[in-house]
Amino acid sequence: MTDLDPRIAVRRSRLADGRELLYFDDADTTLGAERAIDARELDPRPATASMRQDPLTGDWISIAANRQNRVFLPPANLDPLAPQTPGNPSEIPSRYDVAVFENKSPSFGPGLADDDWSPAAALEATRGIGLERSLPSIGRCEVVCFSPEHEGSFGTQRVSRARTVIEAWAQRTAELSALPGVQQVFPFENRGEAIGVTLGHPHGQIYSYPYITPRTQRLLDAIDAYGPTLMADIVERELAGPRVLLRGEHWSAYVPFAARWPIEVHIVPHRHVPDFAETTLAERDELARVYLRLLRGVDALYDTPTPYIAAWHQAPVHERRDDVRLTLQLTSPRRAADKLKFLAGSEAAMGAWIGDVTPEAQAEALRTAIEGVHV
Repeated sequence: MTDLDPRIAVRRSRLADGRELLYFDDADTTLGAERAIDARELDPRPATASMRQDPLTGDWISIAANRQNRVFLPPANLDPLAPQTPGNPSEIPSRYDVAVFENKSPSFGPGLADDDWSPAAALEATRGIGLERSLPSIGRCEVVCFSPEHEGSFGTQRVSRARTVIEAWAQRTAELSALPGVQQVFPFENRGEAIGVTLGHPHGQIYSYPYITPRTQRLLDAIDAYGPTLMADIVERELAGPRVLLRGEHWSAYVPFAARWPIEVHIVPHRHVPDFAETTLAERDELARVYLRLLRGVDALYDTPTPYIAAWHQAPVHERRDDVRLTLQLTSPRRAADKLKFLAGSEAAMGAWIGDVTPEAQAEALRTAIEGVHV
């Protein structure tokens, strides 16, 4: 990672069970430098789960039974992502602007690869098809808290805070990519109970996988079939077309030509950037405003907040970095004010999608909503 923002301080700590905790202070923070120590008595961390290969698809499925007991929609006074109080022994000891910590119930990790691990050998181990194949679910899962407040989302944050979160994504992408065994790093935000969110606190997550995910592998297959300019050609065509929503100096947002979901938007950098770690300070500065405008525009479509998944697709850590461009894919199942698109037989079983709204019509509705948004 070449550019660290000197305005945003990073303060490192550990939780009582040894998990890593980082505080990212806003450029205009009102917090002091000191942070409290986590004095809780915690059980040992769970053992690293194992993953099994589905021989019908080649996909790897992590069987992380420790996640079954995670917190589900707690009241505000027991919010595990709020700063600790005498009555709430939460995960974060101090008041914070943005906090990042290792998940207590991870899907991957806490184990990492052995010292003699090599990226090529590890990738080869996850490829091919066999019966009853199993591997350790090594990697890292982290929680990114956007705010100490109990309610909200990325889109409800002010520009300075949004910029701090983006800095955290960049810094964590760089560090997680360097961990032995990690093949891909995925920052994301789930928003709304309709998506399956179990904590209302404004937060996202970062998964660090021990393999290249199926979604990315399909992209790599498409690049092999089309040629190495696929993503650049798509961006060029989309930015010259009718579905552009926002255009900045460094980033643009558009509804893709073959959108699957009732609401689907991509944000892309104008130059080829494989992941957040290789963005510049100027790119991160602009993204804070572009992303907030988009999210607030999505919420302006209806009278109530819209559920969504905000997925930041990044290039694999060790290969094809010149082919895969950093891309946000924002999707929502909301097809009307009081209707959701449920994935039933065709989509869920066969992966054969049927769109409910034309991408051009949705782009026009989103442009109108965004025009009334101020950041």
